[in-house]
Amino acid sequence: MKQVIKLSVNGDPYTVAVDPCQTLNEVLREELNLTGVKLGCGSGDCGACTVHVDGRAVSSCLTLAVEMDGKEILTAEGLAPSGETLHPIQEAFIDKGAIQCGFCTCGMEMSALNLLQKNPSPTETEIREAISGNLCRCTGYTKIVEAISAAGEKMREGDR
Repeated sequence: MKQVIKLSVNGDPYTVAVDPCQTLNEVLREELNLTGVKLGCGSGDCGACTVHVDGRAVSSCLTLAVEMDGKEILTAEGLAPSGETLHPIQEAFIDKGAIQCGFCTCGMEMSALNLLQKNPSPTETEIREAISGNLCRCTGYTKIVEAISAAGEKMREGDR
């Protein structure tokens, strides 16, 4: 039997009927059409499905949607809600060439946001640790690390 939940996603309120075993990932992708949230492994190992729930990074593939009633969800789409002005993290990923196939990008950006909100001046080691749960098969992570460092600098300068 479906259960009705109310949640806020990227600042917009939603009321959704969900199955008890439906994941947050399924609701975001299939019900709300937020396809930046990827489903990579389905077991919380790749980070492609990373979103923020009440300001905390979580694997949406492991999170039951019924547990999200009353929660605030932020996806990569919510980083630049107008679509006209990119978030400093998104700008840095583009500027530093940290995007290749794009599959891991949104989850990587959400992990970067999680880090930079807590530590706006991370070391390379801290950045690598923060994204250690995110897999990228296209890069050697160097450009991603550079992008996160550059985004931190932009954010410290008050760009966001």
